[in-house]
Amino acid sequence: MTEGAKPLGMPGFIKPQLATLKTKAPQGDQWLHEIKYDGYRVQVHLNRGRKKVFTRTGLDWTKRFTEIAGALAIEGEAIIDGEVVVVHEGRTNFSELQAELAAGKQGRLIYYAFDLLWRNGDLRKRPQIERKQLLLDLLGENDVELPVLFSEHLVGDGQKMLEHAAKLNWEGIISKRADAPYRSERNENWLKIKAVHKGKFPVVGFVKDPSGVAALYLGKAGWQGPRVHGQCRDRMVSHHLQPDQEAARHGRQPQVKADQSHQEAEGDMG
Repeated sequence: MTEGAKPLGMPGFIKPQLATLKTKAPQGDQWLHEIKYDGYRVQVHLNRGRKKVFTRTGLDWTKRFTEIAGALAIEGEAIIDGEVVVVHEGRTNFSELQAELAAGKQGRLIYYAFDLLWRNGDLRKRPQIERKQLLLDLLGENDVELPVLFSEHLVGDGQKMLEHAAKLNWEGIISKRADAPYRSERNENWLKIKAVHKGKFPVVGFVKDPSGVAALYLGKAGWQGPRVHGQCRDRMVSHHLQPDQEAARHGRQPQVKADQSHQEAEGDMG
């Protein structure tokens, strides 16, 4: 800063950095690997006691996330980037998150903080690994607890973490260059790699296009009967349709089932 210059004021909403989709995770110590959350991207602004919470597109959702903002009792100025999720059956679940917000509830919301863009000054030119350490220190020094959590990461072989994510039925991973600055654009310093899940699901509907079937809606058994599990498009899945022989033998109306490898539809992370 030149002599006599006024210090920079804290900015408003910062356009988020977005990840580029890849099919294979990178390797090497220059990469950090985090869990890919299925939720709403959220940016929290803390400005000397005043708090605002913005969505990925810059909408002010402070009133929807008052409990998260309240947990961040941090003096001074800070801008934190992260993801709001609901954990259901051991994994983040976007449908459960939407239901929680539609009901005006916040009790199940968790905010995974994964980047620090501002701390009494602009940090976006600092390396990714340094920003994460500053974020971890900030949360620890201020005794920040649930519903805010620090998003942990692993360094090195992302493919092993991706395989582990698939076994745990997670959505996938985000790989980030450890030495990269924060840039408000989609670039290859952040990569998203989706886990491929395999299973057998009843087909409960389909979407047609001029060439035939464009997508299948797959069901999932539940205690209240089958419910929609997800939509699978043929560019994302390989599937084999077969009749439900068990239902036919017992006089029930057969269902068509799909043996299918699929990737989850995205929430708001990008």
